[in-house]
Amino acid sequence: MTENPTASDVDPTLEADVFSRNCSSRAVLQNATSRWGLLALVALRDGDLRFSALRRRVDGVSERMLSQTLQSLERDGFVNREVLQAIPPRVEYSLTELGAAAAERLADLIDLVEGHIAEVHESQEAHDARRNG
Repeated sequence: MTENPTASDVDPTLEADVFSRNCSSRAVLQNATSRWGLLALVALRDGDLRFSALRRRVDGVSERMLSQTLQSLERDGFVNREVLQAIPPRVEYSLTELGAAAAERLADLIDLVEGHIAEVHESQEAHDARRNG
């Protein structure tokens, strides 16, 4: 078995237990809490965004990685993708009810980290000093 289960490795009939190797919730959790998944979900809290606007908001993400991330989040039920009839066609992304609930919790985590970043830096420096000597 792999550390990150694939669809063929998991049993969807089992009760969700993220600590179990074969639990499908691990893959969903990984998608939502990946670097780009977390940022995309929280960026969409402010409203629907077109792909290009979302990419500008999530600074540093490549077009390919954002596309893959959004596909995973859409598959897991966190994000809606709507193709708007226009020339050229436009695509907008929005949060589902599940996505909005997840984004709220992830935003709390972001607020915690940003609010305590000085403490984190101090801890990192102390740890590095101990390790280096």
